Amino acid sequence: MEALGHAVLAAAAALGLDAELMARYGPAVLKGLGTTLALVALTVPLGFALAWPIALARIDAGPLVRGAARGFTGFFRGTPLLAQLFLLYYGAGEFSAALRSAGLWVLFRDPFWCSVIAFTLNTAAYQAEILAGALRAVPAGQTEAARALGFGPMSAYARVIAPQALLIALRPLGNEVILMIKASSVASVVTVVDLMGATKRAFSGSVDFEVYVWAALIYLALVEIVRRTWNGLERRMTRHLRSAG
Repeated sequence: MEALGHAVLAAAAALGLDAELMARYGPAVLKGLGTTLALVALTVPLGFALAWPIALARIDAGPLVRGAARGFTGFFRGTPLLAQLFLLYYGAGEFSAALRSAGLWVLFRDPFWCSVIAFTLNTAAYQAEILAGALRAVPAGQTEAARALGFGPMSAYARVIAPQALLIALRPLGNEVILMIKASSVASVVTVVDLMGATKRAFSGSVDFEVYVWAALIYLALVEIVRRTWNGLERRMTRHLRSAG
């Protein structure tokens, strides 16, 4: 993380940006970058873990469970992430007594963990739709062949259907990671000092718009790193398809 931040600041210096300003506020911005990375590193895997059962419920469950899964994805995909964050962060206070009795208030009163919860639910809805589409795209003959070989329904999903669906979903899932990196900036509105929050503080102290150029460069660098990493992962996971072709 520090290497990335220093590389961005070096690029900023090469562009002729204010070195004194960077020396004064750069460390705080890099610390905010660490918070942004922590948010994304927590929420994307948690959302992925939650997305699988929701995706399965969307395509292979009873009407009641399927309706609940559809309602979940519909709500979190159909409303702004900022509104969801506000509902959790400010709305949790209305249920503080119940949350305290359940031992959950320590999460909902903290803006960072409240943001983690909101982002996890949001990305889970999008990832569930991606996975559900990928599962539907696997030819039905694959399920029939797996069961003909003696696999039970869960074994067929885990060992035959899910790996193929994951390959289909890989590119859209990478796009979702990139979207979450950029969407994480909304955490700053509930006082989380992430990259954008630290940039706002730096701007308030310096009244120099240049600090927002730093933030843009850092977000751009993060997205480019994820894009290149995901391209490499996709090539590695699909190399058997290329060799077969």
